[in-house]
Amino acid sequence: MFAVIKTGGKQYLIQKGDILKIEKIEGDPKKMIIFKEVLLTFDLTAKKVEVGQPYLKINVTAEIISQERGKKITIIKYKPKTRYHKKRGHRQFYTEVKIIKIGEEEKVKLRVVKVTTASNPVKKVVKKSKIIKKKEK
Repeated sequence: MFAVIKTGGKQYLIQKGDILKIEKIEGDPKKMIIFKEVLLTFDLTAKKVEVGQPYLKINVTAEIISQERGKKITIIKYKPKTRYHKKRGHRQFYTEVKIIKIGEEEKVKLRVVKVTTASNPVKKVVKKSKIIKKKEK
């Protein structure tokens, strides 16, 4: 199974076991992270393609291998006849990630909270940030 994920303003084509160098994200090595912005999944054996509008309700689980810096890039600015020249260097931070699992569906957790008042008891089902009121019998 392959997937296209979006992270750090870029899109990556991945499959299970791939090692990626992505823009720096917070986290310690050996920790698991979840990418929720999955744009597309496809399976060559089952000939099945799913396209999100804009994202699918599938998560990609990955493990952080290391937090490192890239090779040094030298920037030179020069203007002739004016004695102007500048030299600067830059090293970009990146995170190395190994893909563990593709296709874990997002599960919504429900909490039932009882709220009792003097006149009528009400049960609230809390689903993410929405509150749905139900009258108790």
